[in-house]
Amino acid sequence: MVLLVALVLGVLAGWGWARWHGQPYQAPVFRFSWLVLVGFIPQLLIAYLPGTHRFVPNWLAAFSLLASLVVFLGFVWLNRQLPGMPILLAGLMLNLIVMVANGGWMPISPETASLVIGADISKYVDVGGRFGQKDILLLSQDTRLGFLADRFLLPAWSPYQVAFSAGDILIAAGAFWLLAKPPAKLTELIVE
Repeated sequence: MVLLVALVLGVLAGWGWARWHGQPYQAPVFRFSWLVLVGFIPQLLIAYLPGTHRFVPNWLAAFSLLASLVVFLGFVWLNRQLPGMPILLAGLMLNLIVMVANGGWMPISPETASLVIGADISKYVDVGGRFGQKDILLLSQDTRLGFLADRFLLPAWSPYQVAFSAGDILIAAGAFWLLAKPPAKLTELIVE
């Protein structure tokens, strides 16, 4: 959700800037864009298709999620010259580090998970069980690198609640910058 908002706002900001300066909006040109599809397929199968996550053992799902992140890291590294990509790279690295430290899953505390669903999570998920698409419910004292876990929430007035990590914030910031930043040639013209 946070990434989707950043993408939409980035495109709108980039388009608005280009329109204000009488220029067409130019989306970034990526190299090796097929890696995004390769990285997303495991997440689609493990996390987003209804029912499929029940048929995949937890160890294979965790490995697939980590492999997916590694592929995304490769894509971002190969496109690191684009604006925003170093920030995006840092966010992916933080998420990979905390997930590796916690068995391949993004940890979330029962307190945070309860705030997300608006009810006591212990009625629905046991500690150590999967929560949502990519999270595992862990007590704070059992979480390695808990400061990198899914621990932030959208404001209470938001109609949709979701937990996100420090890495997710950097990923969203990098994606926003990537799409909002005017092309280098236009920037050079303005500076001159």
